[in-house]
Amino acid sequence: MLTLKPLPAFEDNYIWVLYDDQHAIAVDPGDPAPLIAYLDTHQLALTAVLITHHHRDHTGGNTTLRQRYHCAIYAPDNPSIPATTHILRGGEILNLTAPELHFSILATPGHTLDHISYVGHGSLFCGDAVFGCGCGKLFEGTPAMMAASLDAIMALPDATRVCCAHEYTLSNIDFAKTIDGSNQALLERERNDRTARSNNQPTLPSTLAREKATNPFLRFHAPDMIAFATRYLNRPNPSPADVFGAIRAAKDAWDG
Repeated sequence: MLTLKPLPAFEDNYIWVLYDDQHAIAVDPGDPAPLIAYLDTHQLALTAVLITHHHRDHTGGNTTLRQRYHCAIYAPDNPSIPATTHILRGGEILNLTAPELHFSILATPGHTLDHISYVGHGSLFCGDAVFGCGCGKLFEGTPAMMAASLDAIMALPDATRVCCAHEYTLSNIDFAKTIDGSNQALLERERNDRTARSNNQPTLPSTLAREKATNPFLRFHAPDMIAFATRYLNRPNPSPADVFGAIRAAKDAWDG
């Protein structure tokens, strides 16, 4: 029996912990303190850390956790990521023994060039590639690169649990309503997610089906998002990458 736990860290990060009755793995533990406290409380041994990309709020716990638990640290090929023991580039199958877990590794560049995601046990650990009703800013990649990454994610089963690294959902919904305000699935999601947050509950994990229906960044093939991009770019027949890029540019401007 496996338990999946989103563990709050910093102001809005989640460290994802997946564990059985003895052993645990953690995804993107940027702050080791809440993870160590949780492991101690539940008497769990940390056997592996899974890193999605090199940003410090995802990798900051690596050295402390490696020293404390002698755990394996799986990470993309980036020398700035500390304490890495195993490098992943995408396309691999990762087999762990305690707990017994199996993940397919997806290369999901866009937010960063080194970004990878972990798929297994009905879950997608996607770091900053996808957020609840959003996606990560393109700090290093291009719209075409990110669109291809999101297409790869959308090919997964609709029931896949989407385990993002930040609690940004309500803000992302506020933006989504500015370009997709007649989307009834989005409005229903807003009601549910606002209720969850008012009760101090996470909006995550989401599901891929929910993201496909409500997340504008995963709807760049949809006619209404193509129409939005046509207006935004002031030119007809935008490519899928152009549609995604228009949505991303609108969100960046809205954030600003």
